[in-house]
Amino acid sequence: MKIIRAKDYKDMSRKAANIISAQVIMKPNCVLGLATGGTPVGAYAQLVEWYNKGDVDFSEVTTVNLDEYRGLPKEHPESYWSFMHKNLFDHVNIRPEAIHLPDGTNPDAADACAKYNEVIHSVGGIDLQLLGLGPNGHIGFNEPGEAFELETHCVDLTPATIEANKRFFDGNEDLVPKQAYTMGIKTIMQARKVLVVANGLAKAKAVKAVVSGPVTPECPGSILQMHPDCILVADEEALSLL
Repeated sequence: MKIIRAKDYKDMSRKAANIISAQVIMKPNCVLGLATGGTPVGAYAQLVEWYNKGDVDFSEVTTVNLDEYRGLPKEHPESYWSFMHKNLFDHVNIRPEAIHLPDGTNPDAADACAKYNEVIHSVGGIDLQLLGLGPNGHIGFNEPGEAFELETHCVDLTPATIEANKRFFDGNEDLVPKQAYTMGIKTIMQARKVLVVANGLAKAKAVKAVVSGPVTPECPGSILQMHPDCILVADEEALSLL
């Protein structure tokens, strides 16, 4: 795993955006796997800035997102569909038909997951997968204990993840969906390049476990040690235990 040190969140965001934009420039019709959460927001803002300057063009790009809450309508302000449009899609020239997320409104979990697997296969797989890192080492919504061989599947969110996400739901954990559809570890590991972003002291233990701990389903991100082309961009605080 290649580690790129950043001074702070802004520097991390710029360095991550640089890797994503380089992928788009090298292969204009690439497939980007995208992530939600607080960590990638700065990278998306940087990409929008560069797009507005004419430095990067998303007109041929296809995107597949890591995950989506089960049971939230697309238009819900906290759906990942809404998040991606607010932070990236509404501000660049990406084609609406080239945007893909799991269908959180499909109540049939097996059907929703099978259809999303088919989408990922039909676009030729993922060229670059962007990942955040949960405090417990989860990637996507693949929680500790999840099997490494899974593709898209339905997960029950852990109390720790619900607690971490309640800030987006007026601090009320009763409003946080209890399940999500997520790309599995197998799908993530099949991406040709993986880019992990992490910042802050709260992520330091997870970063240490992912980079140098044992490869175990108890820390889902640890499997990335086995990926042939994985880059971690993290700030000094997130790297402080290494």
